[in-house]
Amino acid sequence: MKLFAEHIDLFICPACKSSLRLSDDRIFCGNCDVEYGSDSGIISFLSPSNSQYADHPISNKIKAFYESNPFPDYQATDNAASLIDKANKGGFAATLDREIPFKINVLEVGCGTGQLSNFLSIGQRNVFAVDMSLSALKLAEKFRTENELQRVGFYQMDLFNLGFKEDSFPIVICNGVLHHTPDPLAGFQSISKLVTKGGYIIIGLYNTYGRIANDLRRLVFRTLGDRPKILDPRIRRSGMSGDKLRSWLSDQYHNPHESKHSMDEVILWFKESGFEFISSIPSASVQQQKGSLFDKQSEGNWLTRLTQQLGIMLEPDNEGGFFLMIGRKL
Repeated sequence: MKLFAEHIDLFICPACKSSLRLSDDRIFCGNCDVEYGSDSGIISFLSPSNSQYADHPISNKIKAFYESNPFPDYQATDNAASLIDKANKGGFAATLDREIPFKINVLEVGCGTGQLSNFLSIGQRNVFAVDMSLSALKLAEKFRTENELQRVGFYQMDLFNLGFKEDSFPIVICNGVLHHTPDPLAGFQSISKLVTKGGYIIIGLYNTYGRIANDLRRLVFRTLGDRPKILDPRIRRSGMSGDKLRSWLSDQYHNPHESKHSMDEVILWFKESGFEFISSIPSASVQQQKGSLFDKQSEGNWLTRLTQQLGIMLEPDNEGGFFLMIGRKL
């Protein structure tokens, strides 16, 4: 609640888009008088949503899935120190920590259990993290509270109707989320409005080509009941077990809905929404990316992008066939 109170000017009522008020821990709209409650420290902005996808069959399935299978789960021994250690070993989170300035506002849409948001807040950034799964957010808030992290807040929202003012965040992260929605393009357009002019959006999606190996493993796991776990490169590398292992298997191989996307598709999204391509992982050209994620790189051509995406399948640990695209708002 502290972060919310300090930055209430960033929030709006999802129902009518008016400013919110805070009085005696009551959060309500100054225009339509809708009141927004909280559960276990999580402020819910889901009702009323007014999103055309709020009651979509895919949205309902995904919400129910992640309420039962919050992802990614924490290990029982996790704390702030272990989160920093794992992030530094993981690569992407450590890169973000190096390159996102301190003391700025960051929005993560689809934060799940909040591991990235909690980690980034340790670097004295104000991190606003949203998800539709209350059970995942409760795990995120529990970790935040136990580790006394003061610069991160967790909010239950519908990504198609987010309760933030437009042009509010210099950095917006949406990693591994849009491909689980009924309309990934509409989801992108919704979150892209929240980026400030000159700010950056970071999108992580399942790749059309890179996901092929994962699809083949899914067939094996569904046939043999998840027994040949050694087939999964991340399980082999990390040695995960318990709830962490169960969470990974559920998300990767038993998710009720996912779509796959290409670099060319996201570049088109950028152009149609007023963004320029900045960089990608893997690189969109045959040259290896150098420097910061936020340094302008070549977007290559259709052949170099195809070649790089096919190469995702050959990586020893391709994180389920992911690719990342970074755009800057013009």
